[in-house]
Amino acid sequence: MNTPTALVTGANKGIGRHIAQQLADLGHTVLVGSRDPERGARAAAAIGPNAHPLLLDVTDPTSIAAAAATTDHLDVLINNAGISDEGSTAEDTTPEVLRRVYETNVVAVVAVTNAFLPALRRSRAPRIVNVSSGTASLTASADPAGMGAYRGAAAAYRSAKTALNALTVLYAQSLGDPFKVNALAPGLRATDLNARAAELGGDPAEGAAGAVRLALLDADGPTGGFHSWDGAPMPW
Repeated sequence: MNTPTALVTGANKGIGRHIAQQLADLGHTVLVGSRDPERGARAAAAIGPNAHPLLLDVTDPTSIAAAAATTDHLDVLINNAGISDEGSTAEDTTPEVLRRVYETNVVAVVAVTNAFLPALRRSRAPRIVNVSSGTASLTASADPAGMGAYRGAAAAYRSAKTALNALTVLYAQSLGDPFKVNALAPGLRATDLNARAAELGGDPAEGAAGAVRLALLDADGPTGGFHSWDGAPMPW
């Protein structure tokens, strides 16, 4: 196929919306994954003719199967959909919150990735990008001077993204060439992920550009890595 096809989950808003826009502007056919059909349709229409809405609730196996059944060929999968907790420490995190955050940020990534692997295997250069977080770094978290206000906080979200980083490595190892599977730390961005992001975050388009860079890696590019939005390696 001459026109590459990309799927971005959670693409009707935030960083995902900007990833979809940037890929579409580069000539990709972009599937705008959204669990809300109206929001997905509006986002796709705003992005332009290269974008098409795809109804996809990443926590619903039936929705995932239906979306995958309509997708015969895929070059890029960007697992962007994610949620946050309320910033609780581990001792204040309830099992219910932990399950809810892990269901979207970890389990859903496995479910979506595995469902779309047949379509990705039809690509000559399949790319998978998992949108993680710099706060997932165990190296930074263990540093007494690291994490600042985040030290000890957001236990469900941060540990889920750490698990996502581990899955990134495992997928890269098991899939092998020609796949490239990488995790991205997009930086704190002005999105509705949580109150801190909305208040202090930077331009979401800047973080999105990091995901697009990983989506367009050539055959010599890295795989199984954890990367900052600016291209620098992130500590595990």
